[in-house]
Parts: sequence; C-alpha cells; structure tokens
Amino acid sequence: MEILIEQFFNGLAAGAIYALITLGLALIYGVMKILHVAHASVFTVGAYTGLFLYTLTGSLLLAALGSMALCAILGVCIERYVYYPLLKFPPYVSLISSIALLIGLEEICRLIAGPEVRSFPGELPFPAFTIGDFTISSTITATFAITFAVLLLLWFIMTKTELGLAMRAVSQDMEIAASLGVHTQKTVAITFVIGSAIAAIAGILVGIYYNQVYPMMGTVPAYKTLALIVVGGMGSATGAVLASFLLGVAETLLIGFANIPLPRDALAFIAMIIILMWRPAGLLGRKGGK
Repeated sequence: MEILIEQFFNGLAAGAIYALITLGLALIYGVMKILHVAHASVFTVGAYTGLFLYTLTGSLLLAALGSMALCAILGVCIERYVYYPLLKFPPYVSLISSIALLIGLEEICRLIAGPEVRSFPGELPFPAFTIGDFTISSTITATFAITFAVLLLLWFIMTKTELGLAMRAVSQDMEIAASLGVHTQKTVAITFVIGSAIAAIAGILVGIYYNQVYPMMGTVPAYKTLALIVVGGMGSATGAVLASFLLGVAETLLIGFANIPLPRDALAFIAMIIILMWRPAGLLGRKGGK
C-alpha cells in the first residue's frame, strides 16, 4: 500500500509538470489554431536560462524571473516573426516551421551549453510532509504548490479580466473579435507571453525535479504535449490539464507499480488513440472545435 501511495503522488507530480508544459501549448492553439511544437524548445531554453542564472546569483527566484522574461520575449518573437507571416498559408506550413524551430533552438542550446547533461542543484524552499510511513518530498510539494498557483492565476485571468474575455473571443473567432474592437494582435502576443513564461517555470521545475538539463530535453514533451491537447480537447486548457494529470498518474502506476511492459512515453499516444475512438473531440472538446 505504501508503494502504491508513493507512486500515486509521484504520478500527480509528473502530471503537474505535464500540465505546466501543455498549458501554454493549449492556450496558443486556442487563439491561433497553430500547433506550436516549438513550445517545447522554449521550455528547454527556460531550463538552461534558469540554471545559468541560478549558478550566477544563487537565487531561484531571480533565476525564475529572468527565465520567464527571456522566454516571454522569445515567445513573442516566434509569434511575430515566424507564425504571423505564415497565417495566410495552410496550417501545415506553420506546423513544419514549428518543428524546424524546435530542432534549431535545441541545436543552439547544444552549441552554447554543450551536449552533456548538466545537474540543477537548486532546492525549492517548500516543506516535506509525512503521511504514516510515507514522506512527500519538498520537491513534490513545490511542484504541487507552483502548479496550483499557476492554474489559479490563469483561471483568474481567463474568467475575471478583460484580457481573459479578449482571449476567449479571439479563440472563438479572430475576425469577428477584431470587428468588435478587440486588439487581436496584442491579445495573441500576450497569450504567447503567458504561455512561454509558464514553459520557463516548467523547465526549471523539470530541471530540479530530475536534477538534469540537456539540449534534447524538450523532444519527447514536444510530441507528448500534442497528444495531451488532443486527448483533452483541441483548444481546451481545462481538458489539457485534466489529460496531463491522468497521464501522469497512469504512467506512474502502470509502469512503476503494475510493471506493464510498455515504454513510458508510448502511453500518451495509446491513450490518444483510445480516447479519440471513444470521443473524437477529446475529453472536454466540442464538435467543430468550438
């Protein structure tokens, strides 16, 4: 029973990290209808920037703020100079460009930081908890707390602010939103800022949680997050978060507890196939994508 509880909490922590990575991708797809595969490379840049700033300053807070700022700028540049000029072309053009950008940014990280795996020695200032004979580590506690804080802040923005109203309007129909006075370009840019800043947080958390940062660390998340937003429902941030937690728990319990002889990363795609056979629009998606 103790092993089951331990694996369950490990699964929730993995799901929380998946949720942070997937959330930005779901937001960006919601407003631009672009599969932003390069979002995973922003996540990698965030991890490296956080590691560099932490090594330089010794402060995780400054490292996180600096990483979020750099990734936000990178996200806006990608939107403005890569995706925006390609909106007039079919969607697959933007997808191909995004994959090329993912590979290119990974190679830049490799050239600058080197190909070796680097450790991230930071310790998050959160307490550990003991439940019976099982201890929830401070890293898992931090992962839960930070993810909850990000989700709560995003919920407030989306439901209680004019920016959230504008983002929801643009996600439903960009042209109609523009005709009603919504500054669509500004709204899209802010969405990239938010999504990229969240990716930076996720990159730092992954670096600390697994104590490693390396150039290709975004490759598997790039395609796994695509599966998660499909499972959750294309454009549904809530569905993406739900799918992320379900996948994290399922991966950990099936692989770590039940010893299912399958590659861990294959489960996301198996889940995608099963869910789409049952609900073609995803868990919380609607027919027609609206």
